[in-house]
Amino acid sequence: MTDRLLSFVQHPLGRRVARALGLPQPVRLLRRQDAWSDKELAGRAVLAIAPGSAEPLPSLLAAIVAQGAGASAGGSVQSLVVDATGCRDVAALRALFEQTQLALSRLRPGGRVLVLSSSVAVDASEAACLHAVRGFVRALAKEIGRRGATANALVLQEGAASQASLEAALRFFATDRSAYVSGQVLNWRKTDEPMTPCAADTQTPRVAVVTGAAGGIGAATARRLALDGLRVVCVDVPAARHPLEALAQEIGGSLLTVDLAGASAADELADALRRLGGVDVLVHNAGITRDRTLARMSAAEWDSVMAVNLSAILAIDAKLDAAGLLNAGAREICLSSISGIAGNAGQTNYSATKSALIGYVAARATALDGRDATINAIAPGFIETAMTRKMPLMVREAGRRLNALKQGGTPADVAEAIAFLATPPSRPLTGQVLRVCGQSLLGA
Repeated sequence: MTDRLLSFVQHPLGRRVARALGLPQPVRLLRRQDAWSDKELAGRAVLAIAPGSAEPLPSLLAAIVAQGAGASAGGSVQSLVVDATGCRDVAALRALFEQTQLALSRLRPGGRVLVLSSSVAVDASEAACLHAVRGFVRALAKEIGRRGATANALVLQEGAASQASLEAALRFFATDRSAYVSGQVLNWRKTDEPMTPCAADTQTPRVAVVTGAAGGIGAATARRLALDGLRVVCVDVPAARHPLEALAQEIGGSLLTVDLAGASAADELADALRRLGGVDVLVHNAGITRDRTLARMSAAEWDSVMAVNLSAILAIDAKLDAAGLLNAGAREICLSSISGIAGNAGQTNYSATKSALIGYVAARATALDGRDATINAIAPGFIETAMTRKMPLMVREAGRRLNALKQGGTPADVAEAIAFLATPPSRPLTGQVLRVCGQSLLGA
């Protein structure tokens, strides 16, 4: 779907007209959506600063920055990494302001800012200053979004600041793979397992399942995971068999047509996975909408959304757990929504299910941790899909513009975030919600 305003303002005359009329002037985003490599920062101009810090992160960051092109003295910067773990008093916050302000003058359009904070505070004063970093990042993201740039923060749990762990974080948050992720604050925990590479292992391919794979975000996800060498099982309803077959053939995967709301769906999926030796990446993407105000919503409309968006996920997971088909080190990703965070008029059924998934991943993460497995939720914002194409014009335009980047995302943006959470190095993230929304103003 074409964003005519985005195309219009790429021309100098269009920019002048938009400026004169007070219209948003979105910048075309820099995106990277190829297969993972072992040297994601190669060729990038990376700058690391450490206001208020003396140790230990500066030396670690220096080693990581050395993997990129480095930023020449006074030269432009593509990725800015800010070690704010030492911002534990008001004076250090002043240093954060001064040093980040200076570095921002060198940040290129479409640049990436990643701020590292800490969860460890010795008293209330330190806790206050460390929490101030979160507000700083969210506000900064809204300021630089007009340049197509993003800012995110990782709150390092105690012991999480190893070089391998930070490298894993920078692969996504400091590169163009996170083009539509901004203003997010996530907890990055310590893990004892070695950080294995993102790059594909073609000799022992992992098995992935993507539900709702026939189109939109599901199809983009299946294609993206296949790029990383995963064997993808594409799942969708029997009515979508034709596009599902075409997709499976395109990516060299397999397919399963099943109504996920049916009584036998979990058994059919388990049987298919048993033949493949279990599943390593499970993407619960399938979902439906039956929009209507609560006063006018029928019981059938409520029940159908609950059946597909929530009950099917619970049934599938229960079956896979009982059968031992969720492999050790598995990655499970549930597709939530901004609607599950902020709510949306006419979507009490949909918002309830998407909010339920946020609670589900937070609770299930503890159980999966014993198997070195993780579970997270992705919450897309306005994504340019067939579903959003059907929206009334003004509603569609509001969805596109009410975020820091002033534009909608693409299914590939969501797929890239899923691909990151599907990798072994994403182990420090579990039980959390990663919003792919361009820092939507809804629920912010």
